[in-house]
Amino acid sequence: MEAKYSADDIAAAMSLQISSYIYTSMATFWTYGYICSLHEEWTFLLLSRWTKVKYLYVIARYVPLFLFTSHLYMNFTPDENPNKCLMLNHVCSCFSLLLVICSETFFILRTYALWNNSKIVLAALLTAFLAAGVASVGLLFGSSRTVPFQTSPIPGITGCYQPSDSIGFFVPYILLSALELGLISLTLVRALQAWRTANTHLFAVLFKHNIFYYACGLFCSVLNVLASLLLHHAYKAMFQDFQFIILAILATHMHLYLWHMDRHLHGSDTLTLIPLSKISYGVAGSSSAGSAESGAVTGSGS
Repeated sequence: MEAKYSADDIAAAMSLQISSYIYTSMATFWTYGYICSLHEEWTFLLLSRWTKVKYLYVIARYVPLFLFTSHLYMNFTPDENPNKCLMLNHVCSCFSLLLVICSETFFILRTYALWNNSKIVLAALLTAFLAAGVASVGLLFGSSRTVPFQTSPIPGITGCYQPSDSIGFFVPYILLSALELGLISLTLVRALQAWRTANTHLFAVLFKHNIFYYACGLFCSVLNVLASLLLHHAYKAMFQDFQFIILAILATHMHLYLWHMDRHLHGSDTLTLIPLSKISYGVAGSSSAGSAESGAVTGSGS
């Protein structure tokens, strides 16, 4: 006699399969992108100085490998133990947290540089980021402990999910959306203030990179909020790590582009530039100002 499954069981099984396909596709895309940029990647790693920004780069660039490994293991390994699913989910959440911290720190530093190293702006950015981060971590890990994981009763369907409408699943993305909106506003205001007096190529690149990054982050955050509120089963969380991976890819590729642009501009032997503390956007067309800008955002200085 054939087993009969409810429509909800079938929908949950389909959501788990689609979630697995998405993670497999993301892992393939990340691997392909890494292979395509292998020469530029290792040129940067071997020739650039080891600074705090470079450490951020390495973490943001290679943590996705561990995140994909953990998620693919959880998605494709048969397991009916909710506690094991919870443990793997916490491991993945820690990797995701590392990614978003490193990616956002890149662009917080860039926004700080665009604002002429304003301590007030830096303090406001760090306060907002820390407040959003602490609240998000508390909500995410708190919700994970109170909501048990479920698996599909259909044979051959692997993976697990949390069937919950808890605010812990979408409020963090609302907070992240607010942070991205604030960063976009600061970037636009600074661009309007300094465009005529600091209309250098590097300033334009920084502005475009910042706006594109923040816009992608805002779009992904809104997408995750809508998915958490409107979708069910594994569909609710399938775009969460997608956001962190995309932001990490954007942050690292933009940083790599700036480093190679600076190296090409100043020569292959000029790998140590003026540090962040000496950046100035107030002098248009100054070679020393351009060098300072590049050194700040590429982490070539001390």
